[in-house]
Amino acid sequence: MRFLESSRLRLFIGAALISLSPVWVQLTEVAPSVSGFYRVVFGSLALVIYLLVMRKGLHLSRHAWALLVVASVFLTLDLWFWHRSILFIGPGLSTLLANFQVFIMMIGGMVLLRQVPSATQLIAVPLALFGLAMIVGFDWSGLPQNYRMGIIFGLLTAVSYGGYLLSLRQARVGSAYRVPTRELAVVSVLTAFALALSIGFEGESMAIPSYSDLGWLVAYGVLSHSIGWLFIASSLSEVSAVEAGLALLLQPSLSFVWDVLFFDRQILATEFAGAGIALFAIYLGFRPNSKQM
Repeated sequence: MRFLESSRLRLFIGAALISLSPVWVQLTEVAPSVSGFYRVVFGSLALVIYLLVMRKGLHLSRHAWALLVVASVFLTLDLWFWHRSILFIGPGLSTLLANFQVFIMMIGGMVLLRQVPSATQLIAVPLALFGLAMIVGFDWSGLPQNYRMGIIFGLLTAVSYGGYLLSLRQARVGSAYRVPTRELAVVSVLTAFALALSIGFEGESMAIPSYSDLGWLVAYGVLSHSIGWLFIASSLSEVSAVEAGLALLLQPSLSFVWDVLFFDRQILATEFAGAGIALFAIYLGFRPNSKQM
């Protein structure tokens, strides 16, 4: 479809789809780590079935394979740290900390890719994070005693998330395939294997309690992980690292909207203003005159 030829549009669609991730997690009765495992399991199954039905081989270079292994390590760490950050400090603050990935993307773009952000983007990044801070808030009095560990896990999530995006972006450079089905399938299978080992070591049950839980987990894997990340990964090599980081800040903003719409969350004036600020900052970062020098 011609309207999907825009890399920025694909990036935004992907961010919107992965913003549903906390919705699926909240609807299921399984442990957060287990839901992360089934996310990549059902996601990888969908991708592998597609490749088999369409008779598409992998045909990846050694360079791409190496980067995909690195990306799978980062994604495994991302999911592992994020779920534990949620346990210690709750979904709000952990989401904010995870989205410090925009700074990792900016630094990675400058150091590794020689991409210099514009003055507008340098303003847009902290402005977007300020908007996110207004959305999730900082309820320090309600945090557990070991909140410091939760904050460390949240920041490690941001580093892992940024590393995953940068490695996946580099694995796509020079690829002959416009849709990154092969790359995402490889990363998903490797991540599923790594998370299975982690869950087994921790002694958690991987049982799915009901058919409704199975349905939510399938939706989580197929819609948010497979389709959402296909849109994102297909655009990463066509936009700058800063633009990718800013666009993905749309994820927590929309997750907040879904929380209000689907779970009757009461919205405060500061939260509403924060969502507006975050979206305005994303717009600033994507204006035609905000491109890198």
